[in-house]
Amino acid sequence: MNEASLQAGSALRLAVSALSGQLKRYEPLPALIADHDDIKALLARPDDHALRMAANFYLRDINTLLKSSDIYVMTMDGNTVAASNYDDPATFVGQNFSYRPYFQDAAEGRQARFYALGTTSAKRGYYFASPVKVSGTIKGVIVFKVDIDAIESSWRGGEYRIIVNDPEGIIFMSGSPAWLYSSVLPLTRDRLARTTESRRYSDAVLKELPIRRSKLADHALMQITEPGSAREYLALSQYVGDADWTVSVLMDTGSVYSQARTTIAALVLLICVAGLIGGVLIQRRARLNERIEMESRAKAELEHRVEARTADLARVNSELRQTQADLIQAGKLAGLGQMSAALSHEFNQPLAAAKTYADSAVMLLDRQRHDEARNNLSRISSLIDRMASISRHLRNFARKPNEKLGPVSVEDVLSDTLEIVAARLATAGAAVISDLGSPPPVVRAGSVRLQQVLVNIISNAADVAETLEDRHIHLSARHEGERVVIEVRDHGPGVQPAIAERIFDPFFTTKGVGKGLGLGLSISYNIIKDFGGNLMVSNHADGGAVFRIELDAAVARKEAAE
Repeated sequence: MNEASLQAGSALRLAVSALSGQLKRYEPLPALIADHDDIKALLARPDDHALRMAANFYLRDINTLLKSSDIYVMTMDGNTVAASNYDDPATFVGQNFSYRPYFQDAAEGRQARFYALGTTSAKRGYYFASPVKVSGTIKGVIVFKVDIDAIESSWRGGEYRIIVNDPEGIIFMSGSPAWLYSSVLPLTRDRLARTTESRRYSDAVLKELPIRRSKLADHALMQITEPGSAREYLALSQYVGDADWTVSVLMDTGSVYSQARTTIAALVLLICVAGLIGGVLIQRRARLNERIEMESRAKAELEHRVEARTADLARVNSELRQTQADLIQAGKLAGLGQMSAALSHEFNQPLAAAKTYADSAVMLLDRQRHDEARNNLSRISSLIDRMASISRHLRNFARKPNEKLGPVSVEDVLSDTLEIVAARLATAGAAVISDLGSPPPVVRAGSVRLQQVLVNIISNAADVAETLEDRHIHLSARHEGERVVIEVRDHGPGVQPAIAERIFDPFFTTKGVGKGLGLGLSISYNIIKDFGGNLMVSNHADGGAVFRIELDAAVARKEAAE
């Protein structure tokens, strides 16, 4: 049962990480859409038909592009004045959603999150809401609804049953459709009243899931009765604070009891063999040859079991390495999601400039001013090269690494890293001052994973620098014996001793809700350990935190390490 609990715990951590990462991709989007001129103009004059249609077309195009469920805009009284589904029979336009908690929070100026069954569409979804400000005043609310069916469908048919329930115990997501809107807690009058007030589940019929709970040592067990059968599950749960729900993984205990019975049978068999050997010894070696043969057979059986167990351990180690790789990838994707607003600015600037140059080139060609038009086209080509460079670095950063350790130039990795974090540094108003020495050192590592470590550390330094007067980030690299030391220093308040003890633990973060998964430094620590190096944190004598990376030095060569 302990082994089964470890396996279910890994599955639970992966499910929570994947679910949180999927939703965080969409979290900054409502605020970006709320800043669009068509949306602001509509809320300034909500009765203008032309402005309503312009907003409807814009929301429909954005909804199609992002593959979300619905996007809609409400005035301060809760009435919907524009929606991506304006031309559907079940359109939200004209509907009033002032009773929804996400509207009430956003109307007070806060970013809001909520999950519920749609009262108009009868479709489940996760809602992100943001206030729309015009000249500094909140004029309305924009809501972004994400379809959760795709996430849920990936849970079906697997080894585990995964459920997500709200604070009242009602199941909102499940790989078993029959369990939806069932409660894992007693449906008391207070719980039903709170659920009805928020209208989270519209007209859905709520019922209690027939559960009988028990414990085996420290393990929580649940027996769930379904039509025609009753199954017992090992249950592990984790509360996710920013989403205000609980994710649970249920593992059928049938395989656990089967393994236990097999073990008992094996023990009985071993006892019988021991008794037989004792009987042979009592017969004064009268059957010495037979005893030797039996011992040989027992040895062969033991060797076979050792080989089988070794193979099982190799398989488990492979699965653990894959789990670590998936967590690294989830952390990278979550990081990209958090940088989405700054990256949008990095792409919008050259796009706007290219549009201006193109319009000007048309006019110059009409006036037969070909040299000037050719100059405009050259500038457009340079802008396109810049966007392609940003895109290439982001693609290389986001892909799963498949690399062997080898010589890696710190100068090349830093160059690629600065391309990726340039937008984040610009947003924070921070600058990186590097001193790599001459010649720059070469280390034994993997290029893509070392780049990820530097992205995590520099991004954290940018978060600290954003609130400081001195926004310089210092990065140095030098040889110390047969090792290379890379140090990144900011000018912030440093790291408290209590935080320094846990800073590399998984899911530990000092950032606010929605600003980090707490995986970046944990993943970076394990990457550096895989390289045979060390990652440490300390405080500089003149103030600020210093992250120190120690790696083995390598002989420089031209080949890439990937």
